[in-house]
Amino acid sequence: MTHILVPLQVLEGESISAGLAALLEPTYVTLLGYHVLPEQTPPDQARQQYEARATAALEEVAAELGADEGTADYRLVFTHDAEQTFDRVAAETRSDVYAIPGATGPVDRLLVALTGDVAVDRIQSFVAELIGDRDIGVTLFLATDDERSGRQLLETTARSLADRGVDVRTELSVDEPPLEALADAAIDHGAVVVGERAPSLRTLVFGEEAERIAAESVGPVLVVRHLEDADETARSDR
Repeated sequence: MTHILVPLQVLEGESISAGLAALLEPTYVTLLGYHVLPEQTPPDQARQQYEARATAALEEVAAELGADEGTADYRLVFTHDAEQTFDRVAAETRSDVYAIPGATGPVDRLLVALTGDVAVDRIQSFVAELIGDRDIGVTLFLATDDERSGRQLLETTARSLADRGVDVRTELSVDEPPLEALADAAIDHGAVVVGERAPSLRTLVFGEEAERIAAESVGPVLVVRHLEDADETARSDR
């Protein structure tokens, strides 16, 4: 079962939409409730002040995701460095995917980006598992300056997903800024799937890319991690 890490700024009222909760049903979810502290504020002080309220909010979301059935859990952290915390918790939980929450209703089509130096096989496997036998279509998207090889990659990946019964379309963007083309394509999709290095998770979470995709698509972004050799070894020991 795919393990998904969902960072939430619970003290800012961030939660998971009903559409995202339904989309993630086939997966195991770890909610990472986090609050970024000013440098001068000790984490223990913040925990004393905010822990009860944050924990109550996390428990409510975890229950909606199936914590009672063993398909979700949560952690709460007060940190000075959110990026470092995400990386640490992802490694500790052996998470396959990050989810950047966004508002969405029932998801009937995913936009799956293959642009950049990403692990296409991992993205493809995740998408197939996430969809399962549900009636959710996929649009494979690729921005490139090499039309021939780009089209070949899209066709190969589309064929593999179609063989699993997935309704697949393809969209190729040639010689356009990749992020702008992706944001435009995301508008008509309930959620977006990208690889961690296309662009990087940190850029997606903390940079203008996340704001742009969120503004254009409104929906969540699922980021398939690029696992290093150490992570792969740990995974084989599950």
